Amino acid sequence: MTTPTQQLSDAGVSIWLDDLSRSRLETGTLRKLIEEKNVVGVTTNPSIFHAAITAGTDYDATIAAQAAAGASVEETIFEITTTDVADACDLFAPVAAATNGVDGRVSIEVDPRLAWDTAGTIAEAKHLYKKVSKDNVHIKIPATLEGLEAITATLAEGISVNVTLIFSLERYRAVINAFQSGLEQAKDNGHDLSRIHSVASFFVSRVDSEIDKRLDAIGTDEAKALKGKAGVANARLAYQVYEELFSTERWALLAAAGALPQRPLWASTGVKDPAYPDTLYVTELAAPGVVNTMPEKTLDATFDHGVVTGDTITGTYAEANATLDALEALGVSYNEVVALLESEGLDKFVASWKELLADVEGALAAARKAS
Repeated sequence: MTTPTQQLSDAGVSIWLDDLSRSRLETGTLRKLIEEKNVVGVTTNPSIFHAAITAGTDYDATIAAQAAAGASVEETIFEITTTDVADACDLFAPVAAATNGVDGRVSIEVDPRLAWDTAGTIAEAKHLYKKVSKDNVHIKIPATLEGLEAITATLAEGISVNVTLIFSLERYRAVINAFQSGLEQAKDNGHDLSRIHSVASFFVSRVDSEIDKRLDAIGTDEAKALKGKAGVANARLAYQVYEELFSTERWALLAAAGALPQRPLWASTGVKDPAYPDTLYVTELAAPGVVNTMPEKTLDATFDHGVVTGDTITGTYAEANATLDALEALGVSYNEVVALLESEGLDKFVASWKELLADVEGALAAARKAS
């Protein structure tokens, strides 16, 4: 009997864990997920690092050493996060080797306060890449309008990128364009395109959370019947965009030069409404060539009782379009929702980062006092 996570892998889905901590690395729990639950990569974000660093005593020794060295709060966080990511890259190195670098990837995000600063993002991406110094790292850059140029410039340097916080189909098209432009420049710069990897993180559950709230406010039977459908529909249409833009003549030229497509990655796949199946954003979004990055709770649910039926995306586009059209007809504005979600998503990461700065600053001050 193969497990549901194995069936998902067989369907062409790469399972990544949306979490990382020193404890996961030191206790072997992350290694166990690789061995038992088909995990082939890791994503991190400012909220994940905030939770990891403030959860216990795992980082006390590093903070004390940084305090003794007179490091600033930013330098301390940079040291902690890049060390965890570099160690995770080492753990996933065999997976990266076995998949020619397609999987076995670990993502680290630029300081979220730089999301509207193109030059700052490019500089930070290079700094993170140099510090982690592992072939299988992904530098995570938000898909803001300012971020698009930074994505192109970072890829042009031969650095692999995870584009994050994508909510709209229009922005996703712009992300793929930024990716292909980056590869064209990387080729001109003499980089080996087969060594540059990228994923585009398309967020799922947050779309339902926001749209369901609006449907509840409308309150009609017609509105209630559409609850829990927008997130999956939006992601399925993103896959259609992926299929379309990676079958063009422009892409064929890059592929001939050794380039690999930027894979769609389903992010925010933890189900927030208990009325929905807890594997909704996994089993309904299976297709060849996608990544699904899951919080451990979702991974465990999938492993335990996920019903994987192969490709659940191809052939659903008419139905997905009908869902979004029905929402518009009820007065739920797609453009308004996705713009709000991007803004809120960035605000949440900036808030987490500021909390982390404050917490680590307090820990550094305590360590200096103790010494």
